[in-house]
Amino acid sequence: MPHNAVLLAAGGSSRLGQPKQLLLRQGIPLVRHIADLLLQTQPDRLILVTGGNAEAVEATLAGLPVEICRNPDWETGLASSLQSAAKALKGSSYPVLITGTDQPRLTLTRLMQLLENSAEQNIVSQYRPDAQGIPVRLTAETLARASELRGDKGFRDLWKGNPPLKIDAPELLEDLDTPEQLAEAIRAGWIDQPT
Repeated sequence: MPHNAVLLAAGGSSRLGQPKQLLLRQGIPLVRHIADLLLQTQPDRLILVTGGNAEAVEATLAGLPVEICRNPDWETGLASSLQSAAKALKGSSYPVLITGTDQPRLTLTRLMQLLENSAEQNIVSQYRPDAQGIPVRLTAETLARASELRGDKGFRDLWKGNPPLKIDAPELLEDLDTPEQLAEAIRAGWIDQPT
């Protein structure tokens, strides 16, 4: 399916205390690992949204066919990064695959699942019945509504009355927001032991 892709990598990782984008997974920075997965889906364009630690994050993607989009308002939350991505992709009619950088168990299979369904439908990952989120696949029309978002919220409020399809992905509930979650990810082998 023709599509674009967005990798949200602007966060400052304040609760974690170090840039999660730069954590290593099998010797590769996590942000590059996820960019490699997205590139394997063969997007028309891959947009990397950076903000906190921008220079270091961008340097890890040297040589990859990635368009850098710096979000000057990254500290205001997720909405501003989605708005930056929407501006970069303005005019494209392709659906958009969106991921973050804190799901070390994300696989190409999960991403391809999101692309297998109707291009007219928004699709989200469902971690458990009351928890959904990225990766998502949005229609171009939905992404264009990013200007309506505020703060640290995604698109949840915009699709009341027209709910998205849900792909069960319980393993993606494990993210990397706190030192305790990082320690668990290291114990499980999802993130490399620090040297």
